[in-house]
Amino acid sequence: MQEKHANARGVAHGGLLMTLADIALGYNTAYQEDPPASLVTASLTADFAGTAKLGDWIEAHVDVQKSGRRLAFANAYLTVDGERILRASAVFARSAAKPAG
Repeated sequence: MQEKHANARGVAHGGLLMTLADIALGYNTAYQEDPPASLVTASLTADFAGTAKLGDWIEAHVDVQKSGRRLAFANAYLTVDGERILRASAVFARSAAKPAG
């Protein structure tokens, strides 16, 4: 993590962690299919269980629970050195728009 991603206390800003979780959840869920599904985030919840400090490497571990005709569900953990710092859960809705790429 870089200084520009930190809050006033010098740890990763919660908004940064939520954004990372949303991106990891969305990409992992979309790319379960070929071609990738066009998804939009309908719901994103998170529980903060730790912190990331300057220089820490943050990893995302995603588990797609179900990808149905209209909705997809996934969970993720963000970790630093194997320690969970955030638990996130998301629901995605299928979009009529085609994904970029």
